[in-house]
Amino acid sequence: MLIRFKVGNFKSFGDVQEISMLAGKVQNKSERVYKDEKIKLLKYAQIFGANASGKSNMVEALDFFRDTVIDNFPDGYSYLYNKCSSLNKNKTSYFEIEIKIEDKYYAYGFEALLNEGKFTSEWLFELDNKKETIIFSRDILARTYAINTEIKDEELIKRLNIYLQDIEKDYSVLFLKNINTNKKEFFETFKEALPLQNVFNWLRRKLDINYPDQPVSLYSYFAHKSNINQIVEAIKAFSTGIIDYKIIETTMDTFLKNVPIDLKNKILGDIEKASSQQKDAEHNFVLRGDREFFMISIVDGNIKCETIQFEHENSDNLFLLSEESDGTARILDLLEILLNNSNKVFVIDEIDRCLHPQLTRKFIEIFLEYAKGHNTQLIVTTHESRLLDLDLVRRDEIWFIEKSNCGNSKVYSLEEYNTRFDQRVDKAYLDGRYGGIPIFNKIFPNIGEDL
Repeated sequence: MLIRFKVGNFKSFGDVQEISMLAGKVQNKSERVYKDEKIKLLKYAQIFGANASGKSNMVEALDFFRDTVIDNFPDGYSYLYNKCSSLNKNKTSYFEIEIKIEDKYYAYGFEALLNEGKFTSEWLFELDNKKETIIFSRDILARTYAINTEIKDEELIKRLNIYLQDIEKDYSVLFLKNINTNKKEFFETFKEALPLQNVFNWLRRKLDINYPDQPVSLYSYFAHKSNINQIVEAIKAFSTGIIDYKIIETTMDTFLKNVPIDLKNKILGDIEKASSQQKDAEHNFVLRGDREFFMISIVDGNIKCETIQFEHENSDNLFLLSEESDGTARILDLLEILLNNSNKVFVIDEIDRCLHPQLTRKFIEIFLEYAKGHNTQLIVTTHESRLLDLDLVRRDEIWFIEKSNCGNSKVYSLEEYNTRFDQRVDKAYLDGRYGGIPIFNKIFPNIGEDL
């Protein structure tokens, strides 16, 4: 589970800013808060702010952090420092995440000179109420490092020292990435080193970040017939008109006709490779486009292609995903969050895109009920003021981002305000009490004077 994320000197964030899932002093709706003897964590957070306030930048910062750990710096990294001051070009950018994995708590982060593509420091700690235990830390510029002094296995200490020395002079490599590249045997041999693998895998598999112009899910759960009743009931809850769906066999030609040539060649190559390997095994592919969905299975060298079509009330026809409305397609995407049991952290920029305000609220209501029995977390950005309802959400689940006159984004929680329990938060927000709304300049001050 996500505890908190910090970022500084990245896009509109100058000073270090933080999004936290730590529960505040709120007493109500405690049944959907994760609790153990050490911590209380929220399962939902919603971020409000004007256009260009920095909401999407917070999502992008988290995405940048994850991608950099897993694959190294993404494209365009050298221009992503905060440009509100020319001095920031030569200052380090800061990224740190705190997470819970099973019964352990970790803080992992790094600093980097984005303009030069250099990592300057990196660290991983195990957290406890009473102390922080270093797993490793690197001062990359000084070419020094430290590892956990409590490790008893001398061979493990030797191996860690070798791996750290190998990249001692390399400013372009993160140790967490390096130690998780082609080191399967290492982790099988040294169980004390597993936190290094667990943190990396959490970032790769449990942090699911989504933007307005991309599907949230692959619809892979639709392919399992055992899920049909659960899926249909979930769809019906949103009044989309869909009452059932069918898995329909189609042809590879139908699937490939609208696929770009480069992607088509890659897909055909992957299918050919799967067909030639372990011919007695079954291979399955799920392929999801903007408004298309196909399942391809290979059994005994035979290729089968299927898609999903939807049944509507008062109609005898079946409808393709491409024939559904944008709002319906968006709801079908979001079902992944409610139907998965993987306890992921879903981050969704502009949750309300293509959705009627009532549908957005309905989805959040259903998620918050679902959250009572699961440890899935959901963080969304939105403009929808109807979600600022203290009958629906807790005060500590509401966050705002506001941009200063010089262009820096500041992040703060409703917990910072002394709001009465009966305060109309949505009205106060629209009136500008909490910031995070547009300030419109009088571009045409004389308009209407002569009317």
